[in-house]
Amino acid sequence: MAKAVRFYETGAPEVLRYEDVEVGEPGPGEVRLRHVAVGLNYADTYFRNGTYPIPLPNGMGVEAAGVVQAVGEGVSNVAVGDRVTYTGFLNTLGAYSTERLIPAAPLIKLPDTIAFETAAAMTMRGLTSAYLMRRIHDFKAGDSILLHAAAGGVGLIVSQWAKLLGLTVIGTVSSEAKAEVARAHGCDHTINYSHEDVASRVRELTDGVGVNVVFDSVGNNTFMGSLDSLKRRGLLVCVGTASGPIEGFNPQLLAMKGSLYMTRPALADYIADPAEKAALTGELFDHVGSGRIKIEINQHYALQDAVQAHRDLESRKTTGSSIFVI
Repeated sequence: MAKAVRFYETGAPEVLRYEDVEVGEPGPGEVRLRHVAVGLNYADTYFRNGTYPIPLPNGMGVEAAGVVQAVGEGVSNVAVGDRVTYTGFLNTLGAYSTERLIPAAPLIKLPDTIAFETAAAMTMRGLTSAYLMRRIHDFKAGDSILLHAAAGGVGLIVSQWAKLLGLTVIGTVSSEAKAEVARAHGCDHTINYSHEDVASRVRELTDGVGVNVVFDSVGNNTFMGSLDSLKRRGLLVCVGTASGPIEGFNPQLLAMKGSLYMTRPALADYIADPAEKAALTGELFDHVGSGRIKIEINQHYALQDAVQAHRDLESRKTTGSSIFVI
């Protein structure tokens, strides 16, 4: 019998249930997939707590890697025995499982250079990093960025990718231990927001100019500081709301603080086109497979420990990537 983590109401981590599930045979356009490793992402908590509304009951998780066990009618992009990974949104919900049915369309074949565990730890984070580095802004060597949550899964990949592009990286962290991790992965400077004013420190580090781009995955608590860290006509990229959504935003602020730009991108819109998805995936796999970008898997959980995993994630006890090992 297959196992899965499901939830019947929104709320704290305790709403997650580890259950027996029937998988069945794949229908047209579907495959049956046996998971080897499953990704744990902050976005998972948004589904669980109701920030992202979905019909209930439902499965948890949007990212995993495994082996195709059976294919339904009309499936041509993968075959039985293929090693694959995936990430998505509503079309991939249900990743917290040992085995599942899933549409074949989101599946990405894994090269031999990428292990299942690595894939589960980086498909969402890696593709997010890929579009942030290659699509959001026309970066030039010498540009500077401010990266919130620099010791997190996306943060560590973005830092390494940024250094490949010749950028100066300023990362925010909550402890000296996390600062050490961030610096080891490419951060030129770290700011401990527990006792340092981020915007003031950024101005010091940039001779009063500010950075070209801020990547802000925190949201409400860091919004004003992020705006105040940008140079004239700089870009704020809102990539998450870990501290809650930004409320009551007045666009006039952008003019008042230097004719700034702001965007709130979603990964789905950068991998919707198959050609663009293939290009970003290819570049990501090449960097990781060659060792130019290292994926740090610093937390491993059993699937039945999903409640604890969510507690750890929300209390900021984690660094790098976290996965469930099946």
